[in-house]
Amino acid sequence: MGDWLADLALFIVQAVIFVVLAGIVLALVLRRQRGESHTARKLQVEPLHRRRRQRRRRLALTTLSPAARKRQIKAFRREDKREKKSAAPEGENTNGAPGRVWVLDFHGDIKASGTQAFAEEISAVLDVAKPDDEVVVRLESPGGLVHAYGLAAAQMDRLRAAALKTTVCVDKVAASGGYMMACSAERIVAAPFAVIGSIGVVAQVPNVHRLLKRHDVDVELLTAGKYKRTLTVLGENTEEGRVKFVEDLENTHRLFKAYVGERRPALDIERIATGEIWYGSEALGEQLIDEVGTSEAYLNRRMDESEVFSVRLEPRKGMGQRLGRAISAGVEHAVTRALDVADATRWLQR
Repeated sequence: MGDWLADLALFIVQAVIFVVLAGIVLALVLRRQRGESHTARKLQVEPLHRRRRQRRRRLALTTLSPAARKRQIKAFRREDKREKKSAAPEGENTNGAPGRVWVLDFHGDIKASGTQAFAEEISAVLDVAKPDDEVVVRLESPGGLVHAYGLAAAQMDRLRAAALKTTVCVDKVAASGGYMMACSAERIVAAPFAVIGSIGVVAQVPNVHRLLKRHDVDVELLTAGKYKRTLTVLGENTEEGRVKFVEDLENTHRLFKAYVGERRPALDIERIATGEIWYGSEALGEQLIDEVGTSEAYLNRRMDESEVFSVRLEPRKGMGQRLGRAISAGVEHAVTRALDVADATRWLQR
């Protein structure tokens, strides 16, 4: 019994030392990373047309007998060799079709926080794109802050200014600021039940002035400029301030309508810009979009004609993240192993 307790105590001491040392190493790594750039990203480029071909070949092989499978594999190898020998010069498509297709993704939140990475991806594409290339943006966003989505839409305008063919594919939602981004493209393709539109502006300001007044709490709001603050959360709001606030909303809406109307001139903007939404199949009739379909179907169609590349920037994983994942995986493996041993012991005892 005494030897067992001694072994247990030794194990606990060793475990504590290991945890302390791991904590020290992790703290040092995190401290070092604080001085490094947190915006460093790695460019990932994936040839989607090759991935599609590999999947098609793999599925085709599964339906064949072993002998036929061997013959088909040899045929695939011969085909690859022919393509390699007849590779086109740099800047031209290997399949003879003009232009390449560059695919970008934008998943927007209320702050359009992915705008910086999106802008860098666009810069990378603009550096190599040829005049007959196409940029496809798979867009998903319910909209958000005016200034944030104004900047995101301005990134889309860079593609238009470069005279590149641009297509936005919407599978789920492109509303409000999301639609403002979408309408910057030359063509919009949306799934049948994708949410489109919501060309409007909304603002909501809570006010607790009466609650504070009831408890004898005064709030002093000092401004220089008649309309520096129109509506406030804590202070007493005036009718003049409300009128000015609504005027600001109307002005923002006017700018929104002008932006969309310039890029989609066929729209009856005054009738459409009521803040309403349409589903994809309805939006086509209202000329909010140009085609009903999914991004997968559209890209597959383009792959029949051109090379298609997915371009994305991914944050580099720091040492702290890698170490943390390794420790987490190790702990998970140890716990799983312990449960397996316990379960096996339970069966042995029976």
